[in-house]
Amino acid sequence: MKIKDFLLTARRKDAKSVKIKKNKDNVKFKVRCSRYLYTLVITDKEKAEKLKQSLPPGLAVKELK
Repeated sequence: MKIKDFLLTARRKDAKSVKIKKNKDNVKFKVRCSRYLYTLVITDKEKAEKLKQSLPPGLAVKELK
């Protein structure tokens, strides 16, 4: 899944929440929609920060360690 597709998925009306999981070599963004959980894995920390800023404002964002 590419970043653009992921952002489109995050903007869907059935998207409930985003969980951000960080570990030492990548960041995982998990979007919960009504049927599926969509995951995007980013290895670049700066890109992950940019993506975090561009998530839709109405979405519940939860950061996990």
